[in-house]
Amino acid sequence: MISPPLVLKIGGSLYPRAERICSTLRGRSPPVLVVPGGGPFARVVRGTGAQGTEAHWMAVSAMEQYGWYLSRFGLPVTEKLAIPGTPHVLLPYSVLRSRDPLPHSWDVTSDTIAAWCARSLGVPLVLLKSVDGIRSGGNLLHAISTPVRTGDVDPCFLEYTLGHGIPAMVISGLHPERLCAVLDGLETTGTTIGF
Repeated sequence: MISPPLVLKIGGSLYPRAERICSTLRGRSPPVLVVPGGGPFARVVRGTGAQGTEAHWMAVSAMEQYGWYLSRFGLPVTEKLAIPGTPHVLLPYSVLRSRDPLPHSWDVTSDTIAAWCARSLGVPLVLLKSVDGIRSGGNLLHAISTPVRTGDVDPCFLEYTLGHGIPAMVISGLHPERLCAVLDGLETTGTTIGF
């Protein structure tokens, strides 16, 4: 079971539901650092054909754009890698540029960046996505203790999370009650990782 304080990554696929998700966070005001996904902004970067270092920093910039988008629904932004007293959206470019902790590859997306944030802060991680959890071989997995093949998280995420002992969970942002359950420290549908 996971509960705040935590890092919460809001997936870019939830772009159409951002207002409702942010409203849920504002209504409960937990100590949560939100890491934005890339969403439509990252798709633009992928469409350029950029690779390697230039693609990495362009994609991190896309996360910042999504972060500003989330802020329009009442969540303040921060450039500080710290757990705030109330939900804040991390604008990750500056902290990632200063520390440059991850490989520059399309195998590393906002999923693994959020895991790095959680590891740096010593808190659990929740990935809010548009799927019920991590699927492999057509099945929803309720718990993962070793890496599996899946397209639901980036290729580096499971190895990074399990390798660094980061307690994590993947839940659906399409069901607001699941986010509420996590914020209340209750069990909910999803995939737990590493515990």
